[in-house]
Amino acid sequence: MSDNQGLNIGVPKSSSYLTTSTLLLMAIATGLCAGANYFNQPLLNSIALSLGVSEGLAATTVTLSQVAYAVGLLFLVPLGDKLEQRGLAVGLMLIAAAGLLISGYAHNFSMLLLGTLITGLFSVAAQTLVPMAANLSDPQRSGRAVGLVMSGLLAGILLARTAAGLLSEVDGWTTVYRVTAVLMLVLAATLWLILPKARNPHPKSYAATLKSLLALAITYPRLRSRAILGGLVFGSVSVLFSTMALLLSGPGYHLSDSQIGLVGLLGIGGVITANLAGRLADRGRGQVVSTFALVLLLLGWLGLYLGLGNLWLFLLPLLLLDIALPAIHISNQSVIYRLAPEAKARVNAVYMTVYFIGAASGSALGAAAWSHGGWGATCATGMVLGALAWLVLIYDQRLLKREVKER
Repeated sequence: MSDNQGLNIGVPKSSSYLTTSTLLLMAIATGLCAGANYFNQPLLNSIALSLGVSEGLAATTVTLSQVAYAVGLLFLVPLGDKLEQRGLAVGLMLIAAAGLLISGYAHNFSMLLLGTLITGLFSVAAQTLVPMAANLSDPQRSGRAVGLVMSGLLAGILLARTAAGLLSEVDGWTTVYRVTAVLMLVLAATLWLILPKARNPHPKSYAATLKSLLALAITYPRLRSRAILGGLVFGSVSVLFSTMALLLSGPGYHLSDSQIGLVGLLGIGGVITANLAGRLADRGRGQVVSTFALVLLLLGWLGLYLGLGNLWLFLLPLLLLDIALPAIHISNQSVIYRLAPEAKARVNAVYMTVYFIGAASGSALGAAAWSHGGWGATCATGMVLGALAWLVLIYDQRLLKREVKER
């Protein structure tokens, strides 16, 4: 079945495939949407001081943004198989920009929570653009197209901390929210002008669409295994993301918002990895990528524990986690998109919902571990989630072998 089945534009001719420049613009848009949920991570201390709340309460914005994103993935992204996809993506971006403006002008914590909730819920526009990139690209290079767009998404997640930290030094912690809102409005308008219309010619009702998500999860065991694998890995890394600013701004490091933000530049290693992982997935080496990434994840956590108190010994294992996260994610998507090519948006919704439930859970577990056991408990939590991911990968390998035998 064609990757482009279900779009009113039919199977694109080679001349009508999305160009690299269009894919790059989609990558920037996905990065901006996804990254908007991570600006608060290096700013927790500044937010707490500015709004008169504790650091622990300020840290709840990290979990809230990820929970809201997971809800949006479950209830909004499936609309990509029902509504016109360009209009859906642009509409979601416009509402997310409104959420950013609320956060950018927040004068109390409740207002920040509202802005965070709206931004998290509607920034799932990023996840409507990823399956569009797969559907509207050359089928022989769809892995590369997804890898390119996902590079933007992961760049947004990994580098949002840098942008937030640096802009915080310019005019306070609200600056990044205001600037990003304007950029998102500009990108939404540009995407409306350059993206083709794409719609499923036989859309289901919304209720039927939601029911189909459960049906997809039941029908495809590897969708379940890869979704859980992604959730555990993102949860493990989120343990670090939700506590890193508290560690680096405290005794032993005493870093400012901008300095903590600069640490996020290590995320460029993950961006490069995403593109490479996409190319390897096209060559059928997704399992090798997954295994290698999990090795890096566990080594990274071990290094973070042993390197406590030394910034340079902290940065190298941080880089390993930044590389492991996108490598696993891209290899996961290379698997799930092949399961039901006619339902990419819904398959993506199932996967990404579990993915961000894992992230939210990791953030909450990380904050709890930090509060009750300090850095040692935090590292132990991250390693436990990584070990569970190993077990899921072993199970997924068995499922793959079973699929090969049945062919």
